[in-house]
Amino acid sequence: MLGALCCMLLTSEAISRNATDSPSVQPADVVITGAQIYQGAGAAAAQAMAVRADRIVFLGGDRDAVRWIGPSTKVLRLDGAQVLPGLVDAHIHPLDITDLDVCDLASKAVTLRELSAFVRQCIARYKVPPGGRLVVHQWDHITGNQSEADFPTLRVALDKASAGQQVQLLGNDGHHGGFNSAALTSAKNAAGRAVGLSKATLETDFAAFKKFVGVDERGEPNGSVNEDARYLINPNSMLNTDLAEVMKAPQHITERLNSVGITAILDAMTAPETTAVFDALEQRHQLTVRASLAQFYDPAQFHTTDGKVDYDAMVAKAVAIRARYASNPLIRADFIKLFADGVIEGNPSAVPPTLPNGASLKDYLQPIFALDSKGIPTVTGYVDTASPLCVDVRAHDTTYADAATAADFLKKHGYHPAQCFVSSGQLQHDRAVIMEFVRRFHLAGFNMHIHVIGDRALRTALDAIEAARQADGNSTTHDSLAHIQLSAPADVARVGRDHLYVAWTFAWMSAAAGYDMTVIPFVQTVHGNSYAELHAPGSFYENNAYPVRAVQSAGGITAAGSDAPVETRDPRPFVNMAYAVTRRNPGGKALNAAQDLNVDEAIAAYTINGARMLGIDKEAGSLEVGKSADFIVLDRNIVQLAAHGRAEEIAKTQVVQTWFRGQQVYSRPAAH
Repeated sequence: MLGALCCMLLTSEAISRNATDSPSVQPADVVITGAQIYQGAGAAAAQAMAVRADRIVFLGGDRDAVRWIGPSTKVLRLDGAQVLPGLVDAHIHPLDITDLDVCDLASKAVTLRELSAFVRQCIARYKVPPGGRLVVHQWDHITGNQSEADFPTLRVALDKASAGQQVQLLGNDGHHGGFNSAALTSAKNAAGRAVGLSKATLETDFAAFKKFVGVDERGEPNGSVNEDARYLINPNSMLNTDLAEVMKAPQHITERLNSVGITAILDAMTAPETTAVFDALEQRHQLTVRASLAQFYDPAQFHTTDGKVDYDAMVAKAVAIRARYASNPLIRADFIKLFADGVIEGNPSAVPPTLPNGASLKDYLQPIFALDSKGIPTVTGYVDTASPLCVDVRAHDTTYADAATAADFLKKHGYHPAQCFVSSGQLQHDRAVIMEFVRRFHLAGFNMHIHVIGDRALRTALDAIEAARQADGNSTTHDSLAHIQLSAPADVARVGRDHLYVAWTFAWMSAAAGYDMTVIPFVQTVHGNSYAELHAPGSFYENNAYPVRAVQSAGGITAAGSDAPVETRDPRPFVNMAYAVTRRNPGGKALNAAQDLNVDEAIAAYTINGARMLGIDKEAGSLEVGKSADFIVLDRNIVQLAAHGRAEEIAKTQVVQTWFRGQQVYSRPAAH
């Protein structure tokens, strides 16, 4: 391992004395020696590199490097440190990765009682007046949130914390939300009238959003409101960036990116107004990353006077923004973001359990949950939704919607009557809208970047991309998918055949008991809550979750995206690389190890593959003579760690230095 002072800067005279017999060349500005410079899988590491202005002009051995040293050359001896190309994060939300002065749970798991106390403290700290709104960032909707008699639901917990203020929790995945009663009553219908989210309006004004709203045993909203249903309460609900706060110090974005070795990004959801952040960074000479922008236009928010989706308006806005950056060397805006669906986590603790809402090719199961001896949810059985009893419930839904009748049913049968209903989740937009949206933007020359979680969302996205490519005759676009949590094997083959890029978040690819219970019991039959039950070899989830190796083998291109601030504001590229190789938590068991990558493939995902996806591979993504001098110095050799069976330790890697366009933009502070 290298210490913080790993790199020795030598005087040019001390080295050039050895260069008297070497052929002369124009001296470089910077020469690095004594390094292990990564040049790709199977390639021998170079020892030295020379940089002139912003370009790499030499790669080779230490002995040959001396001829690039002149009187003004800076010489950096790395004492064996590994050098990688600058990293490419191909799916990140950069405006939300900095630490701002906001009410922030920081993804800490808390009980509903603790959550209530935390929210009450924030209301006092930020002096939120009655009628005002408190937004709570980085709420972990999966772990914690345990109820008790005085705090039976999320809604009750938030109500106890507030006195007339609206409270909104932002799920740390960007898809879940929590609201108190004051916020729920402010929900507006299509006519713009505040009618509130309630049992009654979920059957009338908001019937289209019913799958996105959690309910209690009486059928009333329990405070959990997800996906587009959040817009009914607060139109700014996806990540809720505080743009004014970010603009006070936008350089904190690039500082954080550079500190973990990232020198190129895809902003995975750029609203038109947030382009001001990138403009400010460039004007202040603080844009020390290459920024590709995936412009985001929600078709649900763009309508013509007759109520139809206004594709022309969205395309016109996107074309105008793309044109602004057409000749910009660091910023480009040629991607378009679209959500095909949401997420596939349910809530085992709710009564009735909340089903996943991501788009599935088959109906979700209706597990019956209880708590084991340790207070952890466990599966005790499943509702037979085809039984005569459930058929009767569906036929007389208004009868069983009565709170007293539902309570009697639950006591008698051990499950809530609402569990007799079936759902296969929901696409984010009607299939026809997704198809036309992708076609229109393809015809306008954009690359698509589509969020897909469920297997039906993946199939729909592939249908849309293939139809769009047929419409414009262009199969060379850099279309990409993000996440692919579940997939059908036939669609994996299509991803490969279409040579699509996939931005994977490798840190999600592990077996985690708490998380697994929110997904696996809803997609396959399990009993109990053990790893052996949840991850049985050959089971549906184990075979089809995050099929990285299968996609790559089929011909898809593996890229990497942190999706920060989801789960954490830290982009943590080396944590992601470790999970790409191990597919397990440290010391834990793997999630389908057959889908793992080797370390060279993990590095490629974060470097050359990401650069190719963003169309910047002529400039970045690998260390080659003629390319931009974007590189990083590490405190350990991650290739050697993997070779010696210590891939988990890759997660601990620290960046010692980051260089961008031939300039050092980050240096790790010295240890004290």
